Amino acid sequence: MPRSQYSARNKAKKRLFRDVKGYRNKLGKNYRLAKEARVRALCNALAGRRRKKRDFRQLWIIRLSAACRARGIRYSQFIYAMKMAQVIINRKMLSELAIHDPAAFDAVVETARKAL
Repeated sequence: MPRSQYSARNKAKKRLFRDVKGYRNKLGKNYRLAKEARVRALCNALAGRRRKKRDFRQLWIIRLSAACRARGIRYSQFIYAMKMAQVIINRKMLSELAIHDPAAFDAVVETARKAL
C-alpha cells in the first residue's frame, strides 16, 4: 500500500493555511496565529449567520410599517388584525407584496381592517 505524500500533521497544516489564505499580516503566515484567527473567523461567521436573520426581519418590519402608514393603519394594529382575521402570511411575503404588488397588499389591509 503506497504511503501518502504528506504526513497527517502536514495535511492539517496545509488545510489550516488554505482556510486562512488572504488574511492580513502574520495571521495568514504564522501557524499559531493562523490557528487562532481561524477559530475567531468561524465564531464570527456563526454570529453573522444568526445576525442576518435578525437584520432581514427588521428590514421587513420597517418596510411593512411604512406601507401600513401610507394606508392609514399602524403596523401593530395591522399585525393584530391579521391574527384576528386568521390570515397567515409571514412578514417577508407581506413586505414583498407591499413593494411589488401594492393592489394585493391593499386587499390584505382591507381584510385586516374588516377583522378589527
